[in-house]
Amino acid sequence: MLTKLARELMTREREKVADFDHGRLAEILDLYVGTGIQVHSPGYMGRQFSGVFPLAGVVDFVSSVVNQPSSFYEAGQLPNVAERIMAEELNRYLGWDPDRATMITTSGGSLANLTALLAARNEAFPEIWARGDPGGGGLPAIGVSEEAHYSVVRAAGVLGIGESQVIRLPVNRRGQLRPDRAAAVLAAAERRNLRVFCLVASAGTTSMGAFDPLDELADLAARRGMWLHVDGAHGASLVVSDRHRAKLRGIEKADSLTWDAHKMLFVPAPCTLLFYRRGETAAGAFRQRASYVFDDEPDIYSSFDSGDKNFECTKRPMIMPLWTLWSVYGRALFAEKIDYLCALTGEAHRILQAEPDFAVLHEPEANILCFRYQPREIGADLLHRLQLDIRDQLRGDGRFFISKVDVHGVAALRLVLMNHRIHAGHLTMLVAEIRKIGARLLLAA
Repeated sequence: MLTKLARELMTREREKVADFDHGRLAEILDLYVGTGIQVHSPGYMGRQFSGVFPLAGVVDFVSSVVNQPSSFYEAGQLPNVAERIMAEELNRYLGWDPDRATMITTSGGSLANLTALLAARNEAFPEIWARGDPGGGGLPAIGVSEEAHYSVVRAAGVLGIGESQVIRLPVNRRGQLRPDRAAAVLAAAERRNLRVFCLVASAGTTSMGAFDPLDELADLAARRGMWLHVDGAHGASLVVSDRHRAKLRGIEKADSLTWDAHKMLFVPAPCTLLFYRRGETAAGAFRQRASYVFDDEPDIYSSFDSGDKNFECTKRPMIMPLWTLWSVYGRALFAEKIDYLCALTGEAHRILQAEPDFAVLHEPEANILCFRYQPREIGADLLHRLQLDIRDQLRGDGRFFISKVDVHGVAALRLVLMNHRIHAGHLTMLVAEIRKIGARLLLAA
């Protein structure tokens, strides 16, 4: 149906430039806005992208018009300067040596994770970039949480690290990686002639919003000579909050960090920040020469370039909305919204916990909460199917949008609260709607 509507809005003129049609443009924009997820609605509670601060949208529009690719200073002067400034500003909360740490922007957390793993691999196996051979000392392997984002395992595949060389590390019931059990699993991998060069931890898992114990994992990585990469795509933003910064205790010991500003800093996607504790390791991800972009004799201007440190030659000036917001409003704008959303998720936990026909699966660490509608004892298969059907019907009705995820092998309903327009009354309405749909589905089962 949507394809048909979209085709009907296209001009049939093929021989010359069609006359501008205000009505056609209005219909295109209405269709675009109307068919997307309504991220500004208080019924939107389902994904990790959000409505943006309005000023950020204005700056993103300007970026599209002026069209300054920002991997090189000569093409995007202010974006490159702003990137350097934001690296310094945000590093205040990470706690790395400001004279050594560096940050680049890249298009999405998946690409940032891949780039960090590439830098870690090249440091551990210095000859692999040129020769394609890791040399002696075991096959390259990475250690990841059982709850790691799929992009981490996908990145391993891109690097030629097979599934058998991705070492899955155990988690507890809350989805947090367990350092006390990880050491034994890593030792077993070594006995299989695997060299685990990188340990990937999470700061806000996608499934349950869990924060791994970074302090303990950093010590484990140091003892075993491993690079520690933190996938903080969702949760790294909590470092700007005085109330929630402690959830990232130990981040100052990590070697690299992925941080999506288009999640909990509420700017247009994509805007991902990739931090390195030791700036010199950033250059190790890519070892190439290209005279048309890389200068043999760097100057003070080319020192701002990031094209030698990321995949993208042509890159959007994605830092501009974030830098503008930070310049105009300061840190408190972000901290206040983060604090509100985390508190609201705690309120959702209390509301659901008080309902006898709902089962809450964990205490939220940030703004993600998983639960099930479970009015009576039912088999795992029916329980799983019930959650999926509730989610589908709820989404089809159009008043609320929530997501689902498997928790311990059974589907669960998942709230991701990203919109400050939501309040406790909306949560109560959601509970009533789920109960109504669930009861109807069980009656028909």
